[in-house]
Amino acid sequence: MAGEAPSVCHRLPAGARLFFPFAVVLAGLVTPPEFWPLHGLLGCLIFAAHTLANIPLRYLVFRLAIFLPPVTLVALSFPMSQGFRTGWSVSVAILLRSTLALMAGIWMVRVMPFEEMIQTLRRYKVPMILLSTLAFTYRYVFVLWDELEKMRTARQARSFGDPGTWSRWKTSAQLLGMLVLRALTRAERVHGAMCARGWDGQIRTLDEPTPPAA
Repeated sequence: MAGEAPSVCHRLPAGARLFFPFAVVLAGLVTPPEFWPLHGLLGCLIFAAHTLANIPLRYLVFRLAIFLPPVTLVALSFPMSQGFRTGWSVSVAILLRSTLALMAGIWMVRVMPFEEMIQTLRRYKVPMILLSTLAFTYRYVFVLWDELEKMRTARQARSFGDPGTWSRWKTSAQLLGMLVLRALTRAERVHGAMCARGWDGQIRTLDEPTPPAA
């Protein structure tokens, strides 16, 4: 998605595209909820960045609509557990910071390919174990999602009629348990195959220059 619509943001240096969203998130974290105008300025800044990056408004609104309801439920639990005044401040802080973090993350994903982000982090001497974990998580989350879709399709093919709400919840819980077991089994197979092929802990991409022959 990062290369769909080249814009001013896409042509920025990789370091700027990487650290701008982190700077916005960090500024939102260190700003107390009482200084809500600064949160508003940060929101306007990241929204302007979305506009410059040609990110469709519908794309942003759709993801905010998915993300905000559960965050709002969590935030509203604090006034009931910590008192209205203190809990309300915590709730506002959670909502403001979560929204800023999501908008910053969406912007970075849309303007920076994942491989370029990994290479940029490597240039800044980020520990290789963190890069490997990030790269494998990004790669295999899609594998697990495909596996879950296959299991859901198989379940639907074996069920007839409406099983009822309780039965659907029970079946979904069983699917998640089976998915965890399959994920562990596949992880062992993948790790064994990688070690057999000489995995040395280094991430290599096709964009890296080939070393000259000796």
